[in-house]
Amino acid sequence: MTKVVYEIVEHDGGWAYRMDGAYSETFPTHSDALQAARIAAAEQQVGDEDTEINYQDEAGRWHEEYSQGGDRPEAEVVDSYEEQQPNRNAV
Repeated sequence: MTKVVYEIVEHDGGWAYRMDGAYSETFPTHSDALQAARIAAAEQQVGDEDTEINYQDEAGRWHEEYSQGGDRPEAEVVDSYEEQQPNRNAV
């Protein structure tokens, strides 16, 4: 099974999520970006109908493939920033 990882990162004066080197839009807060990444990850795992897909590769060649709608990747959100913050509830 394929795994998709969304990483929360500082980006363009705000926060974004990044997947495979591609950034989302910029969000004003870390919390907004985290929420958006969680929504994207959840939607990534929703199956759909089987379909034919066409795409162009880096060399400009076109490809056609059959995609099974139920064949969805596992999705995860990684938030390194949150892991680095001290526990604010610690006494």
